Amino acid sequence: MTTRVIIVDDQAMVRAGFAALLAAQSDIDVVGEAPDGRQGVEVSRTTHPDVVLMDVRMPEMDGLEAARHLLSPPPGVIHRPKVLMLTTFDVDDYVYEALRAGASGFLLKDAPPADLISAVRVVAAGEALLAPSVTRRLIADFARQRPAPRRDPQLRLKGLTPRETEVLELIARGLSNSEIAASLILAEQTVKTHIGRVLAKLGLRDRAQAVIFAYESGLVAPGDAP
Repeated sequence: MTTRVIIVDDQAMVRAGFAALLAAQSDIDVVGEAPDGRQGVEVSRTTHPDVVLMDVRMPEMDGLEAARHLLSPPPGVIHRPKVLMLTTFDVDDYVYEALRAGASGFLLKDAPPADLISAVRVVAAGEALLAPSVTRRLIADFARQRPAPRRDPQLRLKGLTPRETEVLELIARGLSNSEIAASLILAEQTVKTHIGRVLAKLGLRDRAQAVIFAYESGLVAPGDAP
């Protein structure tokens, strides 16, 4: 199955380079591009991509606002793509809010070509792109901005089984599915099943939001970061 992608970045060279790299893959089809967030939303609504590569800082409309438009569309708009944020810095001011809005993760613009290709495939498959080092930085940022657990997430957390709670905690610590499987002595497919149930019970879109939820609920404290 071919993954449809659009690239939204205010630098023409970045768009051209990413497009050439991705279009060379047999399972990826670049169906559009845009120089700012506003046009990115318009292109997405007409081309219906599976994944949007979205620069964070752009004129007209920044990537965060554009991501919000795409991930919380107005009534009547059914299509909602996966959004992968592109940034120059691994800790960008907008990254946390982009993940809260439903973005599936973010990628550094200077990442190796193989990482870009892998990121598109990972996000298209419904996973979140959150490396442990990124998770640690998000946790540190979370600790500064939101130190007190919120009551609503704490109540929702009680709906999970003990095993599902364990899985959520390990997700929040930045472990991959295979690492969680090894830690809990489970088959990787079983871990995927548990993650699916956690997301469904908590009403979360993906792994990125699960990480945020775990810290908002107080399940994991910033000092517990790997």
